[in-house]
Amino acid sequence: MAAPTLSFIDLVTHASVIVKFVMILLFAASVYGWYLIAKLELLHSKVTKEDRHFEQVFWSGAELKTLFQKAQVNPKKQGYEAVFYEGFSEFVKLRQKGVSREERLAGTERMLRVSLARQQTPLEQGLPLLASIGSVAPYIGLFGTVWGIMNAFMGLSQVQQATLAAVAPGIAEALIATAIGLFAAIPAVLAFNRYSAKSEAVYQQRVLFAEELTGLLQREAS
Repeated sequence: MAAPTLSFIDLVTHASVIVKFVMILLFAASVYGWYLIAKLELLHSKVTKEDRHFEQVFWSGAELKTLFQKAQVNPKKQGYEAVFYEGFSEFVKLRQKGVSREERLAGTERMLRVSLARQQTPLEQGLPLLASIGSVAPYIGLFGTVWGIMNAFMGLSQVQQATLAAVAPGIAEALIATAIGLFAAIPAVLAFNRYSAKSEAVYQQRVLFAEELTGLLQREAS
């Protein structure tokens, strides 16, 4: 006669309260991790598209004043456009105050650095949480596994004959916690590495754009 088998659902529903809590916590962490991944992917796609569009317009020969006026009426400017607007706005403000050329350029460069940091912040939101999920989830799953195995062996004291069949369901229930922990952690770690690299690449491209803008403003200030 074949031994009865337990499905995944049966193993989860028969787990102890602590192990169930661990599973629910890890499942919630996994769902939230995938939400952050989707959010970051959409944001990076949007940012890349908008930066490329403004870069094409910027190098198409349009005058800086014209670009500034267009950016001024755009309430949703970000990326290249926001960096350009804030840098050029500071340049114009300092020129109107009659400060020297050196002070004008130094003030513009400071504003560009501030703008670059401000534009970088949204691209890095969620990365610390992904890192936390990736590093903590396996240990939470391991805790659930240890607790479940401990309960399984403690249950041997209530049976007359200690057999593998008596503890196998409990061990299987416990190991599910580790599996869910890895399921939550692996995508989070991969996503953290991917979007950290993409954020850094975007930042370096914007730094290059800011340097090119500074060169144009130097010629205009002369």
